[in-house]
Amino acid sequence: MEGQNGSSGSIRSRPQGSATESKKKKKKMKEIPDRVTLKKEIGLLSACTIIIGNIIGSGIFISPKGVLEHSGSVGLALVVWVLGGCIAALGSLCYAELGVTIPKSGGDYSYVTEIFGGLMGFLLLWSAVLIMYPTTLAVIALTFSSYVLQPVFPDCVPPYMATRMLSATCLLLLTWVNCSSVRMATRIQDVFTVGKLMALGLIIVVGLVQICNGNYEALTPQVAFSLDRTPSVGQIALAFLQASFAFSGWNFLNYVTEEVVEPRRNLPRAIYISIPLVTFVYTLTNIAYFSSMSPEELLSSNAVAVTFGEKLLGMFSVIMPISVALSTFGGINGYLFTSSRLCFSGAREGHLPSLLAMIHFKNCTPIPALLVCCAATIVILCIGETHNLINYVSFINYLSYGVTIAGLLYYRWKKPNLYRPIKVNLLVPVCYLMFWALLLGFSLYSEPVVCGVGLVIMLTGVPVYFLGVHWKEKPKCIYNFIERATYVGQRLCFVVFPQFDPIEIDSPSEKTDRSSGRGSLSANS
Repeated sequence: MEGQNGSSGSIRSRPQGSATESKKKKKKMKEIPDRVTLKKEIGLLSACTIIIGNIIGSGIFISPKGVLEHSGSVGLALVVWVLGGCIAALGSLCYAELGVTIPKSGGDYSYVTEIFGGLMGFLLLWSAVLIMYPTTLAVIALTFSSYVLQPVFPDCVPPYMATRMLSATCLLLLTWVNCSSVRMATRIQDVFTVGKLMALGLIIVVGLVQICNGNYEALTPQVAFSLDRTPSVGQIALAFLQASFAFSGWNFLNYVTEEVVEPRRNLPRAIYISIPLVTFVYTLTNIAYFSSMSPEELLSSNAVAVTFGEKLLGMFSVIMPISVALSTFGGINGYLFTSSRLCFSGAREGHLPSLLAMIHFKNCTPIPALLVCCAATIVILCIGETHNLINYVSFINYLSYGVTIAGLLYYRWKKPNLYRPIKVNLLVPVCYLMFWALLLGFSLYSEPVVCGVGLVIMLTGVPVYFLGVHWKEKPKCIYNFIERATYVGQRLCFVVFPQFDPIEIDSPSEKTDRSSGRGSLSANS
């Protein structure tokens, strides 16, 4: 009691200092959120830019050559682009239903884990975290650095070390941005997505001017559909694969569902806006290419947009490589943002180290997951040959799409009375799965080695799952090591486990109150 009284007296003798300290404490308390959790800062605009920004990367500047080469004619190539957008729309409609029925971040992984169980979900997570997303990020970063360095080395290929160093610098910068603020990361995505659309808009406007001036011979039906050779079914399938590569990323908003404001309203709205817009822009961009370049010129170009700029923009042709660089910079940001949420979701389900399920106590960003994604990408950059890895994991990517949408059908049968705010017609997933089976079957037939390696990469996760996840009675020394490593990671990154409302961690139930409009989550963490 004496100590308390003495302390009280000393405080009264310095009222000004006490007031100052009180203000400082209040200021600090304001900086620390009352509830440490992932912030819902992705509105409708940011949701659209995440989808558009992840779809529009380097694909539209490179894939037109592959689509034309395999389709055999300008007219058929345009049909492939339109149908490619329609297929992406079918898949995204299915993901919209899954996203509002199982409103969890993590996309394919979360849905497959919920529907088919831990092992299937872990295999998707393992292949994605180990190879798929780090490799894709590495390729996009290398594309960015190549286009940035092109003006510096106009007469030769940029040096190997220079491209790697610039790629790593770009990755580190954007990792820091994503660690610092969700709002800053989404604003970067917004700005660079607008920049991408403006660059493609410039191509479209220049192409339309060419058409108005009478340069549309290659687009007339009798010329556009003239075939020097009749493409086989296999060639058409390869043309669709090339177009599908340019449309990849349509499902990435599902990876950050928990950070979307009113996801049951904004998730489907963003999909309905973004996919038709991208399809429209892609089709007009290809029409612009064909209005100004002959099929032979397009096929001989390794960077169609750059060749287009050199031919029509004159002294302003430098705009095109800059536009591609900006496009890929925004793509890196989008992939980092979404792939880190996949790691976060996997750790929360107990399939990855628990440290990856923690977020910064003040910024509410998943710093450990972001650092792991960045480190894995830099390792892939150091390996050197990334394009072979892309061939291996592209098979896994399409396999995960098919398994997820098949899961939608199984979930309909398993829980028919579950409340679904969006319920697509059964023809939508069935049509998508038919197209998917055709592509997958042809891939297995034409590239058995590539598909086989992809399957092997995925199946290496089976022993890892049983040793790391399923085996609960590990030696005490292993648990002590994990606990110590987690503690050190927490101190270094200033991270804690996020807090959840009880409503947010309920499992999907057939007794969900339809009148409340509330969804539910399954959390096995």
